[in-house]
Amino acid sequence: MPLGALFPGSIEALEAAGVDVAPLRDLGRRLVIEAPDGTTFITTRPSDVPTYVEAGAADIGIVGKDVLHERAPDVYELLDLGFGGCRMVYATREGDDPTPAALEHLGVVRVATKYPVSATEHFTRTGRQAEVVKVNGSVELAPLVGLAHGIVDLVATGRTLRENGLVEREPIFDSSARLIANRVSQTLRAGELEEVVGRMGEVPA
Repeated sequence: MPLGALFPGSIEALEAAGVDVAPLRDLGRRLVIEAPDGTTFITTRPSDVPTYVEAGAADIGIVGKDVLHERAPDVYELLDLGFGGCRMVYATREGDDPTPAALEHLGVVRVATKYPVSATEHFTRTGRQAEVVKVNGSVELAPLVGLAHGIVDLVATGRTLRENGLVEREPIFDSSARLIANRVSQTLRAGELEEVVGRMGEVPA
């Protein structure tokens, strides 16, 4: 179970599919929660969900497509759950886009991001050279203080960009919550997982 923005939607999706999620509604600081029906839930940061599923510590997990794209874990992507919609974008400061000038005069555009794989792929795919600067905090700061010409980041409403004088220049890909499974579990517990996937697939997004 991913903590943070995807957690409420994950609970709703599982509950709508008939999974007993009552123990998750009073989570407290617990990280491992056992439901009366024997289901064990693990809660962790969204970026760590694929790690637990890939290693077999969890049979299935819920995680954003952005994390899967960035990490490329060795798991099965079973279902687009349809909630948690957002998009990966390239953004710069308002006004003239500094990207063409940077490429013309420097031959490279400097891009700050928490998603270096996605950023590198985007600029490589579009035939432009980018120097990707990895940051972990508020990436919107980078173009405001001259660290980068632009940023690649995940955007839901765009409010944070607007409040910091940034505008979207290029869409990169759309993201939403995905149901993933461990490859061994997908084989050994195929019947159980197919039942879960079937029920969750019937839930309106």
